[in-house]
Amino acid sequence: MKLAMIGFGQAGGKVLDKFLEYDKRSGSEIVRAAVAVNSAKADLMGLEHIPEQNRVLIGQARVKGHGVGADNELGAEIAEEDIDEIQSAIDSIPVHEVDAFLVLTGLGGGTGSGGAPVLSKHLQRIYTEPVYGLGILPSQDEGGIYTLNAARSFQTFVREVDNLMVFDNDAWRKTGQSVESGYDEINEEIVRRFGILFGAGEIEPGGEVGESVVDSSEIINTLSGGGVSTVGYAAEEIEQDSSGGLLSRFKGGGEDELDVANTTNRITSLVRKAALGRLTLPCEIDGTERALLVMSGPPKYLNRKGIERGRKWLEDQTGSMEVRGGDYPVSESGFVAGVILLSGVTDVPRIKELQQVAIEAQDNIEEIRNESEENLHGLVEDDEDELEPLF
Repeated sequence: MKLAMIGFGQAGGKVLDKFLEYDKRSGSEIVRAAVAVNSAKADLMGLEHIPEQNRVLIGQARVKGHGVGADNELGAEIAEEDIDEIQSAIDSIPVHEVDAFLVLTGLGGGTGSGGAPVLSKHLQRIYTEPVYGLGILPSQDEGGIYTLNAARSFQTFVREVDNLMVFDNDAWRKTGQSVESGYDEINEEIVRRFGILFGAGEIEPGGEVGESVVDSSEIINTLSGGGVSTVGYAAEEIEQDSSGGLLSRFKGGGEDELDVANTTNRITSLVRKAALGRLTLPCEIDGTERALLVMSGPPKYLNRKGIERGRKWLEDQTGSMEVRGGDYPVSESGFVAGVILLSGVTDVPRIKELQQVAIEAQDNIEEIRNESEENLHGLVEDDEDELEPLF
């Protein structure tokens, strides 16, 4: 799937940078175009893989390149005011070559959580391609203002995109881990999962073609209908010389029954682990509206029977009759991996918690606004945007 990716704010920019690094490393060419938008000049300068001409500094007249100090109302305002500057960078994107837009942002900060919904609404108005969001929820220990920002931004963002894919930092930060190393690891996890998902169907000339190819239309159909999505992932290292075992020789070698059974069992086991393990947004999978299964790895470790069994199992677990499945062969891989996209999930404890936070926050809204204003004043005085969360 070919995507035009726009990283909004510090977190969005860093994840976009990781996607470009992944593209170069894997040769998947998922990112057809990349634009980073921020109100903090230092954050834009710190990006490594995004071309300088595609880095857009907004809000210079109001915050002078220092960021918005976790004030997402201000973030939304400057995005509205400078939307023409953002559009100028987007104009360089060869839109006829992309399948969809993907707007990436952290939902806890100010610039991204305020500006990403504004940009998404703008893109929906101008283009016919789907506009998806990838929103990153802050950890609870990052502070009340970030949780409130996430609660507000989530409600707006999910309305302005065709589907909002969510990654919850709270489910991934390890105890005792430093903020910076923790978020570097999390960014790798985000890119690994979504890289396999969006890479499916993008076959290089002369590359392997899957038995049951997942193309961009399958991903778009799974994400259609709006709502919130989560992604599961599981992988297993494979033995490169396993095709000539003792029992296979007794069977006459080749594609014998034992090898087929082992391959099928591995796939179905990985499907269960991916669905019932750690999702990007933890939830109950029962009641999922649509799902997509992608199995990746060397072709001889992938088979239609295993994928079909995994798909049927997903149908039973989710109760959905819209479960798609296919393979993404990668000959040089040392792993078999399964990625599951669950779209239209509803039983999500963290989202219910955020909604409650938004309600309770109305009681002490002045205190929160004062905290945000103090952050902004401190940033302007210190000439750096330290108070946005580090991802």
